[in-house]
Amino acid sequence: MRSAPAQDLRVGVVGAGQMGADHIQRITRAISGATVSAIVEPDAGRAEAAAAAAPGARPFASLDDALAADALDAVIIATPGQFHEPVLVPALEAGLPTLCEKPLTPDSASSLRILELEQKLSRPHIQLGFMRRFDDEYRTLRELIAGGEAGELLMLHGVHRNPSVPDSYTQSMLITDSVVHEFDVMPWLAGSPVRSVEVKYPRRNALAPERLREPILVLIELENGVLVDVEMNVSVRFGYQVGTEAVFQSGVARIGEPSGLQRWSDAAFSIAEHTTFKTRFARAYDAQVQAWVDAVRDGTLVAGPNAWDGYLVALACEAGVQALETRGPVPVAPATRPAFYA
Repeated sequence: MRSAPAQDLRVGVVGAGQMGADHIQRITRAISGATVSAIVEPDAGRAEAAAAAAPGARPFASLDDALAADALDAVIIATPGQFHEPVLVPALEAGLPTLCEKPLTPDSASSLRILELEQKLSRPHIQLGFMRRFDDEYRTLRELIAGGEAGELLMLHGVHRNPSVPDSYTQSMLITDSVVHEFDVMPWLAGSPVRSVEVKYPRRNALAPERLREPILVLIELENGVLVDVEMNVSVRFGYQVGTEAVFQSGVARIGEPSGLQRWSDAAFSIAEHTTFKTRFARAYDAQVQAWVDAVRDGTLVAGPNAWDGYLVALACEAGVQALETRGPVPVAPATRPAFYA
């Protein structure tokens, strides 16, 4: 492991697409104690556009090139999930603290390979980009659940709605690109891993793209008996909406309601809704990256979900994809958790 720098942490960002460019701007404008020193992006035009937001950052075609130039102390991986493993391997071999956007890898087998490689180091080096854990409302709800003020948690109801999705969005991405977040945050809220996943199909939305059969209702059973249901709906048109309702022995709590200007006009009431995850979770993204930077600088390296959490989510996603075509619950059976991730 490289020693924590006394000055600003030099962060290399791998991938200058939507998420990478967003992180580059975030570190430059909103994060203290860090600077973007390297942009790893094989597309020269995209790298140049991203570099405009990070004065002094050097472009590289590969992480190996950036490592050879000693251009970074830590790395953020913001490429599509199928390209994570080829970047995680050299990052771990170099002992780089890493913030990796979800998923860890696209499947549990490759996630296990990453776990095995990481365990050759002195401690976990990978933090997963499940930003909902850093959202103020989710954190408040988790504190309420853990505190027991309303009695035991019985059920969680979730909604995850998009106005629309791009042409590249496929049926399996309802699970792997969307419900993937619920597979992390719901067990985190309830303090228990996923036992099984089931998918139910209500009436299909005629406004959905022909290639998609949606919305879907995902039923997630946790090991502690808490039952979670998630409405995954990607053609609602009106906006982007993520919310959770917790049902307790003696009460109900809800997060995710719109906030902002309330308006009464023409005999109607209205309040603006988000249209993208980038605004809904803007503060959570900032808090996540700042916590990671602080952890790297103080030597703890990880301040959120780790690679083991990423492996568990990969297993749940595999069960979820199977459940899209299978009747009844699909079990989730993880390997034994190594003491390394205790």
